[in-house]
Amino acid sequence: MSTSPDEPRPAPAPGAPAGQSPPEPVKAVPVRHPGRWIAAAVLVVLSAMFVHMLVTNPAFDWPFLFEQMFSSPVLVGVRTTVILAAVSMAIGVAIGIVVAVMRLSDNPVLVTVAWVYTWFFRAVPRIVLCVLFGNVAILYQTIEFGIPFDNYWLPLLGFSDGARFYSVPMETLLSPFVAAVIALSLSQGAYMAEIVRAGLLSVDKGQTEAAQALGMNQGLVLRRITLPQALRVIIPPTGNEATAIMKDTSLVSAIPLTTELFFQLQQIGARTFNLFPMLVAACLWYLAITSLMMVGQYYLERGFNRSSRSAASVRGAGQRA
Repeated sequence: MSTSPDEPRPAPAPGAPAGQSPPEPVKAVPVRHPGRWIAAAVLVVLSAMFVHMLVTNPAFDWPFLFEQMFSSPVLVGVRTTVILAAVSMAIGVAIGIVVAVMRLSDNPVLVTVAWVYTWFFRAVPRIVLCVLFGNVAILYQTIEFGIPFDNYWLPLLGFSDGARFYSVPMETLLSPFVAAVIALSLSQGAYMAEIVRAGLLSVDKGQTEAAQALGMNQGLVLRRITLPQALRVIIPPTGNEATAIMKDTSLVSAIPLTTELFFQLQQIGARTFNLFPMLVAACLWYLAITSLMMVGQYYLERGFNRSSRSAASVRGAGQRA
């Protein structure tokens, strides 16, 4: 490459020998990804095929589906499902907190009982628990309240009558709804116990020691110090568990709980000999309910994280001051 005498020569690159011209600039060529375009094209075609099936396949019977989807029995089933999930989740959270505290106790009896409870109810499938509690009346016809083992030791004292104060028929006490709540709550409590225990263990032990040094008892430390800080770890998986228990309410049709959503849709399909549209309606209802729950979970987590960051910034400003 030649240059005119009047044209300024380019400065040599640092470290290059004298009289050597600088290297030509590198021309960057973007890397092509044909596999991505092929995968995108395949997904677009599959999506078009799926939409075409939804529109053209007569088995969906969309007019019948939407007519029955908002019928009175189905709306009653939706209400029962939401109430069942809310009550079971609330009881499960309460059980989980108690069992988690028992697992972290220094008492070996409490630790053993909590471990056995968690092991059993996490190991047994929920549908098996629903069927089991739905048939508890096989064991006892009535539930009686009184002094334990009175039929063994009272005759030794010369008393012929038992010490039973109150009795209620099992069929009256254990309705299908109550059996469903018990099955789902006990199962949910085992999972929540592990979530709460993980949250409590995530809090620095120095927080507890400092609170105890101020004279707080264990219950006050748990309510004021440990549990509020553990919520940042507990809330996200708890939201997932709430969504899971909402879906698992469909299992109580095995008890059977006749006012539950999935049972109602199955009955309509069996009565009209058109089952498949009712199964699709069940999918749509569960999608709608769980989607609303996910939106609520998102805003709850965002609000909690914002408050946690604000508290952390305030603490940091106080320490700097």
